[in-house]
Amino acid sequence: MRAAFAARIDADDPLAALTVGERPEPVHPDDDWVTVQVTASSLNHHDIWSLRGVGLPADRLPMILGCDAVGTDPDGDAVVLYPVIVDPGDPRGVSILSENFPGTFAERVAVPRSNLLALPAGVSATDAACLPTAWLTAWRMLTTKGRVDEADAVLVQGAGGGVATAAVALCVAMGKRVYATSRDAAKRDRIAESGATAVQPGARLPERVDVVIETVGAATFDHSLKAAAPMARIVVSGATSGHLPTIDLRRVFAMQLEILGTSMGTPDDLRDLLAFCADRGVRPVVDSVLPFDRIEEAFARMHTGKVFGKIVLDHTA
Repeated sequence: MRAAFAARIDADDPLAALTVGERPEPVHPDDDWVTVQVTASSLNHHDIWSLRGVGLPADRLPMILGCDAVGTDPDGDAVVLYPVIVDPGDPRGVSILSENFPGTFAERVAVPRSNLLALPAGVSATDAACLPTAWLTAWRMLTTKGRVDEADAVLVQGAGGGVATAAVALCVAMGKRVYATSRDAAKRDRIAESGATAVQPGARLPERVDVVIETVGAATFDHSLKAAAPMARIVVSGATSGHLPTIDLRRVFAMQLEILGTSMGTPDDLRDLLAFCADRGVRPVVDSVLPFDRIEEAFARMHTGKVFGKIVLDHTA
């Protein structure tokens, strides 16, 4: 079957490590695994990091990339794939598709049947394919960790990327006052169109916020601390600008701030997110939809850093 995979590791030029070609059909490690015919998938920065060798050592190559997908199960039903696999062989006890098990950038992918969730009526395959990683992470950051139901105002750092853009859209749909930062003026315009208040990184806000969504790290963390109201939650799921920020601990204890880490979410989180999007008419921010045979172009676009929202691959085109 045709697939996109990491054939080697290249930390300096990750796109050079991407190969599109034939790979063997999926195998089932256990009897409860099934094969899904993929209809749509989406890219994450995780895929670029994999090509750099982060979380994907050379002894697992070649590895089919891709975490997110919607497809058709053996019964002919449309399903969304939950990408986290229970994995006793991994020190974490779990792994994400494309780390220890082949991913979704292929005609077919094998997963445990328990990882399949029904595609809700009214949600397209290309929209749902955006949800299982970036949107799921944003959902858990806001709900389980950030307790956004107790909040009036939220700051999202670095809007434009998948998680941050998802957080903005979800907060707007929840009726919160949303502030979102971006260095890019065009992205700030897009943020404003979504119903949020767009500001430059580090800008003083008109109010302190109850929840901060932090995926940028060192470049924005001081601003996150200063923008936080007393007893606010700063929820961290990434550190794209560096993972060693300077933190004024006096502000943390004086303001009684909570700094919380999270990654991905549970199957129930994804089920709740799918229901929320279906019920509220929330649709992912999609940068572009490309046929699967243009996946190399999709990777190149993501690698530029100029993406706003998700890049989706249509496997049926």
